[in-house]
Amino acid sequence: MDNVHYSLNEVLRRKIEDKTAKVGVIGLGYVGLPTACHYASKGYNVTGFDVSKTKVGNLNDGINYINDVDSAELTGLIKKKRFSATTNMDLLGEMDVILICVPTPINKTKEPDISFVKDVGQVIAEHVKKGTMVILESTTYPGTTEEYICAPLIEKGYVIGENVFAAYSPERIDPGNKNFNLSNTPKVVGGITESCTDLACLFIGKTAHRVNGIRVAELSKIFENTFRWINMALVNEMTVLCKELEIDVWETINAASSKPYGFMKFTPGIGVGGHCIPVDPYYLLYKAKEHGHRAKMIELAGEINDGMLHYSYTRILELLAAKDKLMKYSHIVVLGVAYKSDIGDLRESPVVRLLERLQDKVRNLTVIEPYAKEIMINGQIQPVAEYDAAILRSADIVVIGTPHSCFDWKSIHEHAPLIFDSKNVMEENGLISEKISKL
Repeated sequence: MDNVHYSLNEVLRRKIEDKTAKVGVIGLGYVGLPTACHYASKGYNVTGFDVSKTKVGNLNDGINYINDVDSAELTGLIKKKRFSATTNMDLLGEMDVILICVPTPINKTKEPDISFVKDVGQVIAEHVKKGTMVILESTTYPGTTEEYICAPLIEKGYVIGENVFAAYSPERIDPGNKNFNLSNTPKVVGGITESCTDLACLFIGKTAHRVNGIRVAELSKIFENTFRWINMALVNEMTVLCKELEIDVWETINAASSKPYGFMKFTPGIGVGGHCIPVDPYYLLYKAKEHGHRAKMIELAGEINDGMLHYSYTRILELLAAKDKLMKYSHIVVLGVAYKSDIGDLRESPVVRLLERLQDKVRNLTVIEPYAKEIMINGQIQPVAEYDAAILRSADIVVIGTPHSCFDWKSIHEHAPLIFDSKNVMEENGLISEKISKL
């Protein structure tokens, strides 16, 4: 490596070590904003980039919209001028480290939508200066960083690992998790070259888990979530089987989990939700098909997990019919809609899909979700009601969708005439009666 190339590497290394590196975070959503605040709190000067003028304006005014970000901390970082937000992509040219935290969803046919990454890759290539490191954090399939981040840089005449640096380090943010965060969760890091990996690990710090090769890093994130996806499918399939065998699947799971080794506990549900688990396996499936391989287990897991929506809908029909009630004349109350407990994130929530199924098929549908003011169902705004015992008493059936800890389970048990408990929360709280039916 000649002196010029060596200098670019060493200059960036010194900037990272003494926290003078200017850090840019592209995408200020559930991943980007906590990431920006994390590095700003470590002493870096961080600029957040987003196309939404509303988001940028709110953030610069200290208005927080992400539960995992402490509002007081955000305000403090803004006052100290450690963090600011902008829509001006020209400022990317001033950054020393650029983190990409844009969405990577799937489309209606469950194929990867890489359009956000593609667009960002082109924008970065237009503005980046020599000596900058670019780290993609968005979940994606192997080869994405090389194709959509590195290729545009190379087209502009940059040499990866010499005058610009590129790495992949998948986000590991679990919304609402109070125990694990960016400060204590290991973070996989893989660079295009060894020097890229060195710099990325230095920047990420003590949580960095180094791997040999950027594609290993890309695949690792998808594998993590595909593992969970497949095990969720197994327990969901067991749930349907246990219903036919008249065996309590929840007691069965608890019995199996008493084994101190060789077993990992998963529980069933109306479906699988969130921005990662129902999405990431299809990225791996897509890549497998591209190479002429069928990932049969992933395909089957998708069928089983998607099938839980119909199974849950059918169970509600059956429970109403057992009380001589028809759905079209019934009042159904759904408690909790977010994809997991104690957060307001509705992305890919299976309970939302259940509401879409129920919306036009019941006399009255009431939704109680303490973390949301309204919910979009089938293109229509569904108002959210506050918890009221009178609402429960007027219901024909109460469906427990997402068991938020703020719900008063004793009150629900007392006032609801019939309960469909999709998460076994009533029994876990010592409430057992004939009016409660499990998934």
